[in-house]
Amino acid sequence: MKKTLGTSILAHGFGLIIATSYMLLTSPFEWGRLPNTVVNSIIACLLCYLATASILPRISKYLLVERKYYILPVMATIYTTVLTLVLFTRLEYSRPVIFHGFFISFLVFYFIGITLKKHRVLKLLAINNFDLQSFENNKNIHFDEIKSFEGLPKYYDGLVVDLHKELTIKQSKFVADCSINNIPVFHSESIREMVVGKVQTSHLSENSIGTLQPNPIYRSLKRIWESLLIIITLPITLPIVLITFLFIKIENPGPSLFVQERIGESGKSFKMYKFRSMTVRPDNSESKFATDEQARITRVGRVIRKVRIDELPQFFNVLKGDMSLIGPRPEQESFVKLFEQEIPFYGYRHMVKPGITGWAQTVQGYTDDTESTTEKLAHDLYYIKHLSFWLDMNIVIKTIRTMLTGFGAK
Repeated sequence: MKKTLGTSILAHGFGLIIATSYMLLTSPFEWGRLPNTVVNSIIACLLCYLATASILPRISKYLLVERKYYILPVMATIYTTVLTLVLFTRLEYSRPVIFHGFFISFLVFYFIGITLKKHRVLKLLAINNFDLQSFENNKNIHFDEIKSFEGLPKYYDGLVVDLHKELTIKQSKFVADCSINNIPVFHSESIREMVVGKVQTSHLSENSIGTLQPNPIYRSLKRIWESLLIIITLPITLPIVLITFLFIKIENPGPSLFVQERIGESGKSFKMYKFRSMTVRPDNSESKFATDEQARITRVGRVIRKVRIDELPQFFNVLKGDMSLIGPRPEQESFVKLFEQEIPFYGYRHMVKPGITGWAQTVQGYTDDTESTTEKLAHDLYYIKHLSFWLDMNIVIKTIRTMLTGFGAK
């Protein structure tokens, strides 16, 4: 791991030199007399480069993702943020330099991503007391089974062992020696979580529920940054809301908003708002999965569901504190009662506020039965266990992909 870090620092050092040289060569000004517009723009681009180099590995550390797919959205977000600050502070800048800086930085990151891909593979030594074969098809991890317990492992990122199974005296001593000498020791199920992006509920016990407790400090910060983001983006979202409201009214009689009781944090119910995408359902009709209601979807509804515009009224739920932008999707009370009877630990997904989008939605897609909901629970518990700003940013980028492709829409 240290070798990978050192290689990455060296590569980005060269990347900074290449980016700076390219921006200087493409600047239409004489050497030694660069105006403030060029200097400010080069500094801004270099800051964006450093920010991207720092943020990219944090967002893409989850082994479900390929880092190269995150380069463009991360860079675009950072450049937009920096340019917004430049405009607010009224600093002079050069658009051509910014453009060239973005272009060369993207090429450098993409080249480094491809070149260093093999260095990012986790090389792990394993005590063969778990199913090694289940990891064979994963290209992000390489396992070598331990043959001798003499001496400490070298050139490996850590040791993997099923800590819940009984070990021999030699194996126990080896595990202890690794820990004492600061060699990471991973539980096999923890590695599996990293690979599949979900908590293995079949191995979950009441004693391990404590590991699912999310960070209380980040939960408070999360509420702040999500609310600010909604308020800042109102000039963009408000016109979309008004146009959608009008189109629904024109196409089909009935209210434009759909209001339904859902179960949220701590199992408490709340009113969730959505744009109505179906014809009005008769009163007292039975709750059904969306897959059973396809015939009722309107033309406008089909469009807004595909690009997730129907979820925009839930911004109000977020500002009220009923929901988050990111979290497990809230379910109807009738489904919750059913799943609590059929799926072990289902209620633990209510440890956090439900979200408009989430890890399960972007990784798995839509669920419409007990089996797929069990799988969804495993992803929801993974999100709760690993709740962090960087995982949320990962989900934001995946959500943008979902909106563009319609993945999981019903």
